[in-house]
Amino acid sequence: MPFYVGIDIGGTTSTVAIGAHNRRLVTLSDQFPTRSQVGPEAVITDLVNQLEELLRPLAATFDDVVTIGLASPGPATFDGVLMPSPNLAAPQWRNFPLRRGLEERIQARAHATKVTYIGDGQAAALGEFAVRTGRLHVRVGDSPHLTDLPAEPASLDSLFFLAVGTGLGGGEVRDGRVVRGANGRAGHAGHLLLPEHAFRYEHDRRFQVGNTVSAAESAVSLSALAYQLDYRLSLPEWKSHPLNDSDDSAKEKAKRLRELAAAEDPLALELLDDQARALGMVLLMVNYIGDHDMQVIGGGICEMTPALRTRYLDLARKSYHDHALDGFRDHYQIEYSICGDNASVLGALESAYE
Repeated sequence: MPFYVGIDIGGTTSTVAIGAHNRRLVTLSDQFPTRSQVGPEAVITDLVNQLEELLRPLAATFDDVVTIGLASPGPATFDGVLMPSPNLAAPQWRNFPLRRGLEERIQARAHATKVTYIGDGQAAALGEFAVRTGRLHVRVGDSPHLTDLPAEPASLDSLFFLAVGTGLGGGEVRDGRVVRGANGRAGHAGHLLLPEHAFRYEHDRRFQVGNTVSAAESAVSLSALAYQLDYRLSLPEWKSHPLNDSDDSAKEKAKRLRELAAAEDPLALELLDDQARALGMVLLMVNYIGDHDMQVIGGGICEMTPALRTRYLDLARKSYHDHALDGFRDHYQIEYSICGDNASVLGALESAYE
């Protein structure tokens, strides 16, 4: 039986999906660590090993794989040659031909298998669109992240996706097709510039992403939370906060903020509330240009308790509304991803079919 594969390489974790010829999701891996600091060759080795393990229970080999869709953080060229990226920062990644590197490794095992490339934000938008419209067939139970699938396919022509994770990825689908742009780099909403009032402290505004400060990703990302949290814990009002007793890195402490916010920790709530308001501004800027049917919030931020999800979404919508021109205030199709943290890998799978 022929199979199609989607691979999503994230700055922190990676995921692999396998689909059958009828566009039905067959297997979705757990997230596994991306050894990004070691470099691309080590990551490719991990991906090949993971795919081999997933094919084995299907009584399949690499020869049964027709096409692999590969997604990664960008920016990158159409052909998957990586440019300097905040999320794949080791020197070996710079100008690395990722698509070709994976294809050569795969074709050493199965010469007919092709690898295609798509940016991870673009993939997330495509995956969300494909699942919502029924173009890619998934079922509740295929993954713990797939729990709110629509009873009927949605009627959508356009969608913009913002993935809040280690960084802030973005991607657009218009007229049913993913938007790649003239050079394959479309959708980098994480590098839009925010106004000063999007940041509580001058320190927060100075967080540099790529070659600039005050970027959307400087406010809305796990990296931004770690940077902000480290500063907050140095302030007199938070000196007695329990996180000051931990020897963990700032990033590890930031990963605990959702758990602390669920317990109504005031510092955690302040940080996540600030992020939600900044995200609302990003959504507005994107919609000024795109006027989309729907905007979707995805990534790791979706993994919050129901009460926190409601609070975060309400604040993002309110920030959008408060800053919007009157003619844009009626847009409330801002929703959480129904694919959770798997939107990018499902989009990579969808791109393999295309």
